[in-house]
Amino acid sequence: AKLVLYFHNDPLSMIGSKDIKERISLLKKCSKIIFNSEWSKKRFITKMDKFIHNSEKLEVIQQSAKKIKKINLNKKKNLISFVGKLNSAKGYDIFGKTIIKILNKYPDWSANVIGDEPREEFNFNHKKLNLLGFKKHKDVLLNFEKTSIAVVCSRWNEPFGRTSLEASSRGCGVIISNRGGLPETITNGIILKDLSITSLFNEIENLIKNPKFLKKLQIDSIKNFILDDKYIS
Repeated sequence: AKLVLYFHNDPLSMIGSKDIKERISLLKKCSKIIFNSEWSKKRFITKMDKFIHNSEKLEVIQQSAKKIKKINLNKKKNLISFVGKLNSAKGYDIFGKTIIKILNKYPDWSANVIGDEPREEFNFNHKKLNLLGFKKHKDVLLNFEKTSIAVVCSRWNEPFGRTSLEASSRGCGVIISNRGGLPETITNGIILKDLSITSLFNEIENLIKNPKFLKKLQIDSIKNFILDDKYIS
């Protein structure tokens, strides 16, 4: 049988591919090794001989999102969204502390948080902060359709990052951290120079105070979105 191995995570963090010898063995055994981002592939070839870097066995097939025909940006609300596990690895503590400050300063804006996390608990409360818990995928996409600003401020190196991908596909102004494969998920967006409450606050505030720039970001996100199901297939 021809073996195809798909890496959905960081190869250097997984049992069976941490060591160079293990990765060379995988390369010999497999017909193809597929990665969900260029970042994941770079991790796999770390410290390996350069002739391996361009091996035809190694391929990147990024994840994708379904592209919808039209999004009415005029129906976007003054809404900031965070979607994902509510833990420090995803930067939820940074988002929570930041969003309270934003909502106190800009009462015309509100925020939605979708996700849960039984292993780690943060208590952020504000009358304009809606903690929606776990939601079905279709509801997450509908939320992004009305969201103006989406935040993905992960601390850990995301192998790819579906949240920012889907937010871009729905015309959000996306703010991400420069971790792992996250920069590969957007064409137009804000990449945080440093992951901190101050930095995130400044970037959100800049978008709120500059609606024309935010609108351009949203338009460009839709226009330049390429990672749809058809293209990736």
